[in-house]
Amino acid sequence: MNTAAHPLTPTTRALAWCLHLLILGLLALAAGRALAEGQAHAAVTVAVAAACAGASTAGPLLPRVRRSRQSAAGWLGIVGACWLILLSLSADAVWVAFPLYFLQLHLLPRRAGVAAVAATTAAAVAGFAAHQRSFSPAMAIGPTLGASVAVAVVWGYQALYRESEQRRRLIEELTATRADLAAAQHTAGVLAERERLAREIHDTLAQGLSSIQLLLRAAERALPGQADTAARHVEAARQAAMDNLAEARRFVAALTPPALEGTTLAGALERLCITISARHPLTARFHQAGDPAPLPTAHEVALLRIAQSALSNTVRHADATTVEVTLGDLGDHIALGVVDDGHGFAADHSHGPDSGGFGLAAMRARMHSLGGNLTVESAPGHGTALVARLPRTPPTELEARP
Repeated sequence: MNTAAHPLTPTTRALAWCLHLLILGLLALAAGRALAEGQAHAAVTVAVAAACAGASTAGPLLPRVRRSRQSAAGWLGIVGACWLILLSLSADAVWVAFPLYFLQLHLLPRRAGVAAVAATTAAAVAGFAAHQRSFSPAMAIGPTLGASVAVAVVWGYQALYRESEQRRRLIEELTATRADLAAAQHTAGVLAERERLAREIHDTLAQGLSSIQLLLRAAERALPGQADTAARHVEAARQAAMDNLAEARRFVAALTPPALEGTTLAGALERLCITISARHPLTARFHQAGDPAPLPTAHEVALLRIAQSALSNTVRHADATTVEVTLGDLGDHIALGVVDDGHGFAADHSHGPDSGGFGLAAMRARMHSLGGNLTVESAPGHGTALVARLPRTPPTELEARP
């Protein structure tokens, strides 16, 4: 591994300094023994050891050596030359070969590093044999074994380093992917909440405001000759405004619709029919088939909203005289039917009677989100029949997702 290619971590930097300190210690040992034993050329040996120590110390301090492979190789060549001179003067310099192996393997490319280690081993064996004036296989075992250990350690470290780098990149990719997924989920949640609010507003506030508009128009037509009738229409419009204000406050508080508080879904539907009949020239009747068991709140809210939207469409567009609302128990399903005797509409009209084009789509979205379905049958002059079916058991997230 080259330091120019791989930045040193605090751990590897500490190991590198320990390696340089080992070189300095072995050079000091060679110089000290030359002086202590009174070897020939002791002064020259000390001078060469000092020069080698200076060159070895200067390398880690030079920025170019840390950043450039060529500079590192040049510095290593200077240290190696000093070591060869010292080896020719003292047999104790052979020990310096071991830390040199690690430097060569770290600073040079793999093939060049192995070649340098082999050359250093041969030089160490030859230098030691020259000082002993003899050669035996035992002299080659120590340097060769040291070189093998150095190669195994450095290559093992490089393999671990590559694996660590691969894991680091995978972790970075995983972190980036999780961030992207969180952003996508946030965006999806925002869009889903917008769609939910759009359905709620369309099925309640928009329909209520439309009802108020119709009542005020009726009051306007009744004035000035039918003041009592106009007053009733204005009172009904005021009550509708109060109801819609309560709905708006519940949206903010994210609570159950007021129509479902303190009553069942059947009771809320019956009260809705009574309110429609009182406010508009239309007879709305509620029927309950069987005795439906209690439903989850989400199911009750969805069915109530669909009934509100369907009745509002009937009032605004169907020109009907009667409308029948039926809540039936189908065993594993609950069904809501809304049938009127209005003028109907063409079956191929994708938006249905709702001029805004959102009503039927919102109803279907409600049913799909809970695993149910919505069917509408109509023909010009033959009224309209709407049936919403919901399973009693709420579907899983994947089953409910349209």
